[in-house]
Amino acid sequence: MLIVDSHQDLAWNMLTFGRDYTRSVEETRRLEAGGQIPLRNGDSLLGWPEYQLGQVAIVFATLFVAPLRHKLGDWDTLTYANTNQAHSSYEAQLDAYHQLVDEHPDKFQLVQTLQDLEKLLVDWEQVEDGDHPVGLVILMEGAEGVRQPAELEEWWGRGVRLIGPAWAGTRFCGGTHEPGPLTSEGYALLEGMSEFGFTLDLTHMDEQAVLQALDVYPRSMVATHSNPHAMLKGAEINRFLSDRVLQGLIERDGIVGIPPYNKFLRWDWTSSEGREAITLELVVDHIDYICQLAGDAKHVGIGTDFDGGFGLQLVPVEINTIADLQKLVPLLGKRGYTESDITAIMGENWLSLLKKTLPKSV
Repeated sequence: MLIVDSHQDLAWNMLTFGRDYTRSVEETRRLEAGGQIPLRNGDSLLGWPEYQLGQVAIVFATLFVAPLRHKLGDWDTLTYANTNQAHSSYEAQLDAYHQLVDEHPDKFQLVQTLQDLEKLLVDWEQVEDGDHPVGLVILMEGAEGVRQPAELEEWWGRGVRLIGPAWAGTRFCGGTHEPGPLTSEGYALLEGMSEFGFTLDLTHMDEQAVLQALDVYPRSMVATHSNPHAMLKGAEINRFLSDRVLQGLIERDGIVGIPPYNKFLRWDWTSSEGREAITLELVVDHIDYICQLAGDAKHVGIGTDFDGGFGLQLVPVEINTIADLQKLVPLLGKRGYTESDITAIMGENWLSLLKKTLPKSV
C-alpha cells in the first residue's frame, strides 16, 4: 500500500547536519552515534532503503528557515534576520533538492507536473522488481523567502507547489505562539499564489488568519502536519486545529496530515514516561477523529514531520523508522475501515490532491 507523507524537513537536515538521505537509517545512526546531532534532533527516522521498505512513494519536502529570534544555538545556521536572508536560505535548500535529484535520479525525482506524477506512479505500481525513485513535492514552510508577490513566478518555475505563510508569526499573518490575522501583505501573497495555483498550507497559521483564508483563497488548501485540538486536552496553544477550522477545511475538500509526534498525540506526555506510553493507536485516534467529523475517510492523511526537530526518541513505541508507518494498516482495519478507506488515508487522498492541483506541464 503506497504511502504519501505530506511533511519532511529533508533540506533543513541536509544543510544543517549534513544528513544524506540516500543512506539507510542504520548507517546514519551509526555515523552520528556519540555526536551532537542526535542530542539536537534525535536519531533519524528517514533513509532511502526505508522509503522502499515502507512503500513511501512521495514526500512533501520542505523549504524551512526559522526567524533569528527562534535560533536554537550556534549550530542552528538556517535562520534569518530579514527577508533577503530568508530568500537566500530558501534558495539554498531548493538548490539542495535539485542537486539531490540530479546526482541520484534513480533514488529521488522532483514531482512538478502531472506527467512527473504519472511516470512515478507507473514505476511504483507496475514495476514489481527493483527499487523505485521517491517523488519530492516541494513545500515552502513559512513564506518570508518571498520578498514580493512577483517572485512567486520564480518559485513556481523552480518546482514549489505548496506554500504555508507562517511558522512563527510572519509579516503575512500570525503563527504558532504568535497570534494575529492576515495582514495586507498576507492578502497580497494569497492573491499572487492563486494566480499560479499554489496549494495553501494552513499549518502553523493562527486561527484568525486561517478563517480569513478560508473565506478568500480560491485554490486548494490543506494542513500538511497538524492535529485536531479536541484530541489534546490542556493544550492552550494555537498550533492545533479547532473543530471550526476542521469543518471549514473539510467543506473546502481539504486534507489534514497527522504527525506521529508524541507531544502532539497526547499533550501531557513527557519523555520521562518513555516511548512505551504512546502507541500507534493514538495516531489512529487522531485519524479517526477527523474521519468522524467529515463522515468519510477522504480528508485525512499522514504528515509525519519526521526529522523535523525530533527523532526516534519522541515517536510512538512501534516506530523505529518511517517504514513502520505500514503498521497503521492493520490498526485501521481493526477499527472497521475498509481497504479503500485505508488506501485513501495512507496516500490516495494526497495523490488525489496532486492530480487536481499539479500543472500538466511547466
